Amino acid sequence: MLLRTFGWSFGVTAAGLALAGYLWGAEGLALVAILSVLEISLSFDNAVINAGILRKMNAFWQKIFLTIGILIAVFGMRLVFPIIIVSITAKLGPIEAIDLAINNKEQYEHLVTSAHPAIAAFGGMFLLMIFLDFIFEEREHKWLAWLEKPLSKLGKLDTLSVVVALVALLITATTLATAVPHGGGDKSSTVLLSGIGGLITYLIVGGISGYFEDKLEEEAEEADEELEEMSSGGKPAGSGASAVGLAGKAAFFLFLYLEVIDASFSFDGVIGAFAISNDIFIIALGLGIGAMYIRSLTVFLVRKGTLDDYVYLEHGAHYAIGALAVILLVTIRFEINEVITGLIGVVLIGASYWSSVVRNRRLGESSEQRDDKAEVTSGV
Repeated sequence: MLLRTFGWSFGVTAAGLALAGYLWGAEGLALVAILSVLEISLSFDNAVINAGILRKMNAFWQKIFLTIGILIAVFGMRLVFPIIIVSITAKLGPIEAIDLAINNKEQYEHLVTSAHPAIAAFGGMFLLMIFLDFIFEEREHKWLAWLEKPLSKLGKLDTLSVVVALVALLITATTLATAVPHGGGDKSSTVLLSGIGGLITYLIVGGISGYFEDKLEEEAEEADEELEEMSSGGKPAGSGASAVGLAGKAAFFLFLYLEVIDASFSFDGVIGAFAISNDIFIIALGLGIGAMYIRSLTVFLVRKGTLDDYVYLEHGAHYAIGALAVILLVTIRFEINEVITGLIGVVLIGASYWSSVVRNRRLGESSEQRDDKAEVTSGV
């Protein structure tokens, strides 16, 4: 199963490193390898979040996520997105932006990094909303119960997550964005508008996908009722065709939601990659290889049922998302090393995994004790 899931990632890695060595020599090969590791370390929590959504889709949409989705992630976010940013900020045509990226790499890097406040505000707000909606929701399993119990009660207030996010954006715009380093000056209005754009994007895409997901559950319940009527001799109230069509719509909008999440996660990786190389093709190849592993890891988690077995993993991933959202907003003014960002995510997910293991062992021991007690009772 491991080879079947990660086969494409292994193949792309071998081909990508060989291509890097052929085009740019040993130095280029090393840079691509470093960028790949950077992407994997920064986006491991992304794989856990993706798996929680992907497991709701059927096999067809999982394949779409691995094919069309990876094309969007690699070529769209790692190659095309920075060029679009440069084109907009420098008021250049796409061809001119590409020419700049190839022939004037230093200027291209400067234009991309100068757009960081807007990118960080958009991605930070989108990720912050994911975290807030998770932490304010009532859940069966609670990892940090001392924190999650009171927050889930507060979450009964409608639009609380939106209010908290807007307050965080307002504080960011009026403090961190007033003096952006490296000649950026006051970016308050830019950060405010970009952050609101990220919030609106989350509400639209997340709202539509949630709506169709709820409708799908309603259709499934109706289908179950019809089957019960049929088995008892009654006539079904309708056909199952609408449920199939609705499943397609629900999966489509969940797919869009996944892609926007992927984009938000990739912002820090794309910007941080310029600290390693300013060659857009080296960056795209290195981050693309890393993105392949994140995709494969997502599918692996789904097929192995890891999130069902280790119930706190999603908690750890969402806390990592919250940390990443805060880091993105802070980097509008202060520089934070990507190693720190990656380590925070790894530590939180590692801690949640270990907590899940401890929980499973405790439940297993309790089950064995009950079985032993039952055997003693029956023997008596």
